[in-house]
Amino acid sequence: MRNFIRKILYYLLSIKEQTIAYKLKGSLKRSYKNKTSKTIISSTEHMTLTLETEKNKELVRKNVEDIVKNCQNNPEKLIEYINAAGTKVYKLKNADKILRAIGEEEGLICELNGLKALYLNLFTGNRIAFSTKPVLIFNSGNIDQYYMLHQFYKWYSLRMNLPGFDYKTQENFKKYLKNVNDKTLNKLSIEETLALTEAVVRDQEATDFALSYIQKTKGAQNAHKKMTDGGANI
Repeated sequence: MRNFIRKILYYLLSIKEQTIAYKLKGSLKRSYKNKTSKTIISSTEHMTLTLETEKNKELVRKNVEDIVKNCQNNPEKLIEYINAAGTKVYKLKNADKILRAIGEEEGLICELNGLKALYLNLFTGNRIAFSTKPVLIFNSGNIDQYYMLHQFYKWYSLRMNLPGFDYKTQENFKKYLKNVNDKTLNKLSIEETLALTEAVVRDQEATDFALSYIQKTKGAQNAHKKMTDGGANI
């Protein structure tokens, strides 16, 4: 739950994403593309074409809700689903300490390169290599179900090709989470800034879903309790 609370704090930070937009500079016409959207920026226009991204976002939320319901919001069943989809999930002793050494946290670890990737490959028993595919890593033992919701939602967003999960963008995102006023973020190009905004939005969407699910399930639990305790006072 402590990690989940941290994610809520990250959600509050993500509200500041508008500050990123102010860093967009340049008067010459520029364009930025990701897998599912296109942004055109000039001195007179700022147009974003995101129809496919919006469709995928709606599909992600609907599908995740259905999957979580079918899995009874059971973290182990969600892990089985992720493994069956071809993404490896590891439960390691002291995973939090292992990941902290390379600036990562439990849950979804997007692709890594260089020494960080080599380090992670050694701990997960993979071949010696300087790159990794996306994986999920948790401490051994039980996983908080709502934290798992957050991570599952991000993983499914990645699986559905929503933007914001590429290596370079995720490295900038980690800087943003650590310190939203990191001076190196001021030096990002327009393309990098817009990509970072996408990463922030993906995290916010996952947090929003998890919080919404908490409220929904708590409401259902309270209603059930009132009915079984005496009925009419709902």
